[in-house]
Amino acid sequence: MQAARLYGAGDVRTGECSIPEIGDDEILLKISAAAICGTDLRMIANGYRGVDADHPLTLGHEISGVIAKAGKNVRGYAEGMRAALAPNMGCGICDHCVSGDTHLCESYTAFGINMDGGFAGYVRIPAAAVIQGNVMVLDDSVSLDAAALFEPMSCVFNGQEQARIRLNDDVLIIGAGPIGIMHALLAKAKGARRIFIRDISAPRMRQCTELVEGTVMVESEDLEEAVKSLNGGRLVDVCITACPSAAAQADALKVTGMNGRILFFGGLPAEKDGVVLTTNLIHYRQLSIHGSTRANVRHYREVATMVMAGHLELEKLVSRKYPLKDFADAVAYAKKAEGLKTIITPG
Repeated sequence: MQAARLYGAGDVRTGECSIPEIGDDEILLKISAAAICGTDLRMIANGYRGVDADHPLTLGHEISGVIAKAGKNVRGYAEGMRAALAPNMGCGICDHCVSGDTHLCESYTAFGINMDGGFAGYVRIPAAAVIQGNVMVLDDSVSLDAAALFEPMSCVFNGQEQARIRLNDDVLIIGAGPIGIMHALLAKAKGARRIFIRDISAPRMRQCTELVEGTVMVESEDLEEAVKSLNGGRLVDVCITACPSAAAQADALKVTGMNGRILFFGGLPAEKDGVVLTTNLIHYRQLSIHGSTRANVRHYREVATMVMAGHLELEKLVSRKYPLKDFADAVAYAKKAEGLKTIITPG
């Protein structure tokens, strides 16, 4: 089979490697779709700890496919089942893991991050992932392209769970990339009253309004006054920063009203994370500030259920598809940030 493997910073190669062997408690998944994530692009640009010429890593953690083999001890899964794969696994015994938050485990592992992932013909799913429930069987209502996007949407789901978006909330999302649009889709599915989108790119904002009906662009330089003007003099109940911007995090406090919630979803580069926040706004408006990272299997399955019930349409976020042999072209396209999600297929 072919696989796209990282050998170090700026060194990713597509070539032949052996189809993985599986044990009696494992599953072999034949990949149908694997989407490129911003994390993949950062790993390609910067390298990753433990990855070098002698220890290459197959990238890709947004994965769907068809079960090619199931070990003789595996229960509940069978050859030919269509499935999506949640990437994060915990140790299983720490306090986070036994609480269900396996994604917060200090020794967590993940497909495409520190174990071989989905930019390949096949991926081996170890027993720990099978037992933890990382394999999600799909019904025929969901395309395998859409299923590959369960992973980023599950991270969005986790973030909105932290910020407690409720029915009739007014929500501002700063950042209209793929993650920002996913936040808009989920906020609408949760019953948000008004959804506002802010981005430095007007085309990006327009794209969001086209994909998520009813979303309102915020174009003025004065974000606080623009929100009030568009929202009947009110600030928003929830503000989500879906971009790596210190200014966006500072602005989030200014546009969030009394008892409001703020989600810092987009992380910042280490050299730019010294953000000055107006703490009096937190105090006098009784604001809650939240962060979120990754997602657990429950978040993943909640998203899958919403998609299969028709409450979330993810396939419309796919901008382009590339065969694995053209992986370099796919990465170049994804880096341009012109489209939304780029999908890799094995052939």
